[in-house]
Amino acid sequence: MKKQFITDSLGQKMAVILPIKDYQKMLDSLEDLADVHLYDQAKKDDDGSRISFDSYLKNRKIKSA
Repeated sequence: MKKQFITDSLGQKMAVILPIKDYQKMLDSLEDLADVHLYDQAKKDDDGSRISFDSYLKNRKIKSA
């Protein structure tokens, strides 16, 4: 990954410049990690109860009527 730094007058690194391709890869990787985290959280919170799609539709129609 080719990168350049922007420094202040004391030589402290303040920012980084990345090629757009590397930046996009980094964003894609972060999005993948977020998806994995959400999946893991959903599995952890799953209590195992399920309803059929038909039951869901019936309950939805009753509530909206």
